[in-house]
Order: sequence, then C-alpha cells, then structure tokens
Amino acid sequence: MQDEAEEGEDCVPDTAEATDEKKKKKRNKKKNKRKEGEGGDDAGGDEEGGAAGEESTTAELAVDEPAEVAPSGDAAEGEAEDASVANTSSKKKKKKKKGTAEDGESAAAPDAESAKKESAEDAEAAAEEEEEAEEAAAGGSKKKKKKKKPVNGSSADKLFSLPEQDNSVFRMLGNWKAIENCRQSPEMNVPVAKQYPEGDFPLGEEQQYVGANAFRTTSAEKREFERLTSYDYEKIRRAAECHRQVRRYAQSYIRPGLTMTELCQRLERKTHELIVANGLECGWGFPTGCSLNWVAAHYTPNYGDNTVLQHDDVCKLDFGVQVGGRIVDCAFTIAFNERYDPIIQASQDGTNTGIKAAGIDARFSDIGASIQEAIESYEIELNGKTLPVKPVRNLNGHSIGPYQIHGGKSVPITKNNEATKMEEGEFYAIETFASCGKGYVVEDLDCSHYMKIFDAPHIPLRVKSSKALLYAIEQNFGTLAFCRRWLDDVGQTRHLMALKNLVDNDLVQPYPPLCDAKGSYVTQMEHTILLRPTCKEVVSRGDDF
Repeated sequence: MQDEAEEGEDCVPDTAEATDEKKKKKRNKKKNKRKEGEGGDDAGGDEEGGAAGEESTTAELAVDEPAEVAPSGDAAEGEAEDASVANTSSKKKKKKKKGTAEDGESAAAPDAESAKKESAEDAEAAAEEEEEAEEAAAGGSKKKKKKKKPVNGSSADKLFSLPEQDNSVFRMLGNWKAIENCRQSPEMNVPVAKQYPEGDFPLGEEQQYVGANAFRTTSAEKREFERLTSYDYEKIRRAAECHRQVRRYAQSYIRPGLTMTELCQRLERKTHELIVANGLECGWGFPTGCSLNWVAAHYTPNYGDNTVLQHDDVCKLDFGVQVGGRIVDCAFTIAFNERYDPIIQASQDGTNTGIKAAGIDARFSDIGASIQEAIESYEIELNGKTLPVKPVRNLNGHSIGPYQIHGGKSVPITKNNEATKMEEGEFYAIETFASCGKGYVVEDLDCSHYMKIFDAPHIPLRVKSSKALLYAIEQNFGTLAFCRRWLDDVGQTRHLMALKNLVDNDLVQPYPPLCDAKGSYVTQMEHTILLRPTCKEVVSRGDDF
C-alpha cells in the first residue's frame, strides 16, 4: 500500500523529471524487448515472482483501460491519465531493473502477458504522439514547419511571367511574345520535362490537307491511328519545345563581337540543360552550324578557331535536338544589316512555300518547282549592283529517321523529274538556301562535321587508336553527327590520325563546309514537319519565324 501511495504521489512530475523519464522509458522499452526473447530460459521461476508479475500486469491493464476509452473531447483528463500510465509503467520498469522479488524479474511472462505488455507500450507511444501534436499546435515544433516549406515552394510548382523579347536587332525575325503563368523562368533554366510533367508538350503549327486528302481531317479511322502512334509524337514535340526555348535564349545574347566558339558552346550547354541530356536517349541532334556569308552549311568552329561575328556578316544558325532518336532540324539566318532583307525573305518564302506544297502523296518534283519559283522572285542590291537571287540547286531538304538525320529521301529546292512521293507518318526537314552567287556549292575549308555511317558493316581495325576512337564515337554519338570539338570534350584530344583512318575504312563520313562563290551571300531557313494521318504539323514553328 505504501508503494502504491508513493506511485500515486509521483503521478505529477516536474518538467525536467518528465523529460528524463521519457528518455529512460525509451531505453527501457528496448531492454524489455530483449528480455522477452530471453524469457523462455527462466520459465521455471518461483511462484511468488510469477504471481507478483501477474498482479503488476493486471494493475497495468487496469490503468490502461480508462486511457483507451477516455472521451476525445476531455483533453485534460486524457493528459492526466496518459501521464499516470507513463509514470506507473516507468516505476514498475525501475523495480524490475533492480531485481526485487515482488516484480518477478526472473520469471518469464507467457505469450498472453507479452501481448498485454506490448499493448501497454503502444498506449504510451500514442500518449507521446498526442503530446507532440499539442506542442506543435502551440508553436513548439518549428522544425517540422520548416521542412514543409521547400515542398510547397518547389521550382516545378512556381509560375513565372516571361516578358516579350524584342528581336528588332535581327533582320526578319519576329519578337517572342510575353507569356503569363509560365513554368519557365526568365533565366531559362527549368527543363522542358518539368514544365510539362504530364507530357502534354505544345503542338506545332497544324496545316490541313487539301484536295484528295481533305477527308483525313474528319476521318475517325485516321484519328484512331494517330492516337495509337502519339507516343512517337510526344518525343519530337518535347525536342521541338526545347529547340524553341533555346532559340529564344540564343537570340538574347547573340550580338556582333561574339566569337563563334562561344556562340556555339553557350547554345549547346543550354540545350543539354533544358532537354536534360542523357546519353543517346536525349541531347544534341547534330553539331551547331554557324556558317558565315558564302559558306552555306556544315561549318562549326574547331578549337583554336578565333572567328568573330561581325555586324555585316550573314550567319546561318542550324542546330538540332533529339529525344529518343526523333530529331528536330531547324535553322534560321542571323543578320544585323538591313541590306540583306531581300535575300533573307527569299529563303523564308521558299521554305514556307515548300511546307505548303508538302503533304501525303505530294511529289518531290512539284515541291521543288514551287520553291524555285518563290526564291527566284527576289533580287538584292549590293554595292550599287542589282543581283538575282537563286536557289542553291545542289542543296536539298531531306527525310529524317530515328537516329538518322538524312533518312534516305531528298526534297529538292529546284524543279526536276523526281517522281518520289511523301508518305503518311514521315518526318521531313524542309530547308531552302537562297544565294546571290552561283547558286552551286562545293566542299572547301577545314572539315569539322563527321558522322558514323548508319549501315556501315563491321570492319576489323588494326590501329589501336582507331579502335578506341570508334568505341568513343559509338558510346557518345552512335549514328548521330558530331564535330571535332565534341571529340575533344569527351577526352579524344589526339584524334586526327585515328579519325582519318576511320574515314578511309568507310566507317565515318566527313561533311566539309559547303561554299558558294567567295564574296557572295547565302541565307537559309528550315523547319521540321510531321505528316500526321489527319494533318501536317510544323513542329518547330515559333514566334520568331
């Protein structure tokens, strides 16, 4: 009776004692669990210890029952009962720890008693959780609130307002419109996939089929087939949205006085950042082309090339983005002098005319004739002379296959007798080149572009450095185009002789710069189109062109 009275007096401890008892209680829980495992060895203890253990267990249950059925509304009674349960249990555990005969420390508890003890411990844990919840409600749990703030304010949930981007410094390029409630930040550092977590990437410009294919717009069969192949469309739309945002970023910093190497590297880094480059799964489609003046295509600076962009230059910026092998090939002309307006307009008009003429069952010869007519309707005045504008007759658009930038079909930009037709589901790069020179290009200058031949057979190589270089190309680029600067970046710094050996063995194809007459100017415009079953989609179309 005296012991019970002492326990009753200790039911209202001080704050410091309650804290110490909680710590002791947690340590005692662990020790009790260990003792329960060893209880089978002490099953033959004295009867008095077992009887005492049963009485203590019965006392614990008698105290626990009112705590479980206490009404939730009476908070004061619940706290008092929880405190009494905690103190009663801690006192009894102390007695067991001292080894008194009354607590029956040496006696093993049966399975039923172990279950009852566990239920008592669960009630104690519930009491602790209620106390912590009350402290948090009173403002005592500040750490938990701080942890929740980053989750609610994560960058993926933030919305930004992108202001209108003025492109008046460039000739014949439109301004980027302002966007409200956009997930892309003004610094352009949020990956495209995070902006569209549901995979609902923006569609390009849709153009309806005409003539014999007009029925496709409302055909239920074609709509269903389009739905079944939509997984492939999501890849190229993601790549196209990345291309648009990288264009917007590039047009914000490209100015006269910038080195061509810095121009390309900043653009390429931003492409990897927004597409979240992952080996061959997604990343660059091909090297960044920045051909100047009479150089029409396939020029990018090698390391050591210190060429600087000038105010009177005409630069063709051509770069690609790929996701799952689906490549977006898009290009435009950068110029700062207004005297180049007519020749820039010629290539823009030629490309838009080619897109309009393209479609399912469209003949390449008809598309080429339409483009040629549009380009030749322009002329340009340079240095007091009026010069005719011509399409570059040995440069073409092309089909695009998975991991294959040149898919096997060529779209001419001049009239010819090509009877090949476009087919449903194909991807095409419609690109046109307008020149005030000869309208014919030849290979010249140092080569920077290379590509592993798509269907190259296995050829045993004897040179060790060639084997190592071929392995690096296959691992980093596969059958996608690459440049010498990228080989340096992946560690293949001494690659010239090995690269020549791969070219000589017909494993790698070089693509030297293509040049018109020196002193002339060539402009370019290019878009990627998708011939969907119900319409054609210009996936790379943007506010700029």
